Amino acid sequence: MASSRIIVFKRKVANLFANKFARRIHARIDAFYRTPKVRSTLTRKLNCTDSLEVWQNSPHWQFQLNNKHNSHEFAKMHNCKVPELYWEGRDVQNINFDLLPESYVIKPNLGYSSKMVFLMQGSRNLFDNKNYDQNEIIEELSNTLAKNTELEFIIEEFVINEKGNQVIPVDYKFYAFNGEIACIQVFYRTGRLNEETSIIFYDENWNKIPRGHKKYEEAEPDLPPACLDEMIEAAKKLSKAYKIFVRIDFYATNKGALFGEFTPTPFRGNGFTSFGNKLLLRYWDKYCKGMI
Repeated sequence: MASSRIIVFKRKVANLFANKFARRIHARIDAFYRTPKVRSTLTRKLNCTDSLEVWQNSPHWQFQLNNKHNSHEFAKMHNCKVPELYWEGRDVQNINFDLLPESYVIKPNLGYSSKMVFLMQGSRNLFDNKNYDQNEIIEELSNTLAKNTELEFIIEEFVINEKGNQVIPVDYKFYAFNGEIACIQVFYRTGRLNEETSIIFYDENWNKIPRGHKKYEEAEPDLPPACLDEMIEAAKKLSKAYKIFVRIDFYATNKGALFGEFTPTPFRGNGFTSFGNKLLLRYWDKYCKGMI
């Protein structure tokens, strides 16, 4: 009987931590979307040559970095490497595919969960393993743009990994708090579907730690990327500039560590394990105390 009460108590404590972290992320979402002129703020383009005053002249200015154009400019501003940009805009009818390399990536400037992302290797999209000709790609992009007048598309470099292969890249996701790294979540993908994704968690020193999130299968431990130190340095630098909690994604490539994107509301705060919730809350309270 006593052991049953202990189990119930532990579950209640775990749920309390889980709900507390999710509530913080939900409060952040509410605050971001209550920002005055939220859509114009999110779609405003900034450049790496703009001053910090320009970047930070709106409430919760970090919200602007959900725009992938802005996030890459912010990374460049802090001397971090990003994939090469080939094209961006809404006028997809005028994309000159002849000027693109054989492999490239198309993605929306706004969005999440790899929606409407094309990892093109020749005519094949590695994300859904389907072939597309140029007209079919333009039609897909045009249909999406017709539903969202604020959206743009970005065409950029399809990175080559450290082994010299051009495959769906491994994502190294740093959970960072004002310059401090709580953990690194590594995503291995062979496609877009959940069953084709596995994850594993490490600390900053590449020691395997318990799962921080419930979604996806657990991957087998692997050697650290050769550019891990470069990733850590860049993650800390960008996190210190970003200030509040954020997840920062990188790729390990033949050019070293390339910045991917900022994610200020990973999984909308949901699905984290008891260990993950306690870890993230502890870092939040220690390094971002009082911050949104």
